[in-house]
Amino acid sequence: MRVIGLAGWSGAGKTTLLSRVIPHLLERGLRVSVIKHAHHEFDVDRPGKDSWVHRQSGATEVLVSSARRWALMHELRGAGEPHLPELLAKMARVDLVVVEGFKREPINKIEVYRAANGKPLLFADDRRVVGIASDVAVETALPVVHLDRIDDVAALMLRSAIPVDEVLAGASADH
Repeated sequence: MRVIGLAGWSGAGKTTLLSRVIPHLLERGLRVSVIKHAHHEFDVDRPGKDSWVHRQSGATEVLVSSARRWALMHELRGAGEPHLPELLAKMARVDLVVVEGFKREPINKIEVYRAANGKPLLFADDRRVVGIASDVAVETALPVVHLDRIDDVAALMLRSAIPVDEVLAGASADH
């Protein structure tokens, strides 16, 4: 299992790009998962549903299962937010995990940059940015691919991904 991050300002098109890259990788026979960091409170459940009632009642975890999917919701109940290695350890083994967010975690990242966003590039301040997917030319020694060249974006992601064991080993060294 390998891991690559996507970094970029809100509105840069990270999710849109990923929605185009994932089918391309699937066509190549790869299994892909995504970890997305949310900067705000979010809910995957709906008020009134049984699982919502169980969580509101104080359950630490609620697992919902059907013939099509299962989902595990874990309430932190005041505990600290888990770091990326802890979340990666919970993931089923796949070929590639794409991480959106978690910008402070020590993983290689592809910066997604859209000029119309009007924000500065991030790579100068983040040594873990190893490539850029952009809609304009960028002056850098890093590899730069155009956002619309999905083959090139996918190849850059695969080339730049690091083994999950490196992420997990880095976490053990930090603690």
